[in-house]
Amino acid sequence: MDINFEYAAHQSALMRADGAERADQRKRQFAKASGIAGRISAFQLELGAAAACAWSAAHLAAAEQS
Repeated sequence: MDINFEYAAHQSALMRADGAERADQRKRQFAKASGIAGRISAFQLELGAAAACAWSAAHLAAAEQS
């Protein structure tokens, strides 16, 4: 996994959600961000990284937005 690519994709999805004109666009981008956060979390958990808990929380928070 290219973790920097995933971080950038997550940030881009959040920025697109913030700039969305319609609720369905915003929901779709939050769902995309949630999926990316889930992948990041799983990758970090696999490595035993301490930051994995923060990404799990980000994944849950984004899921609540969608």
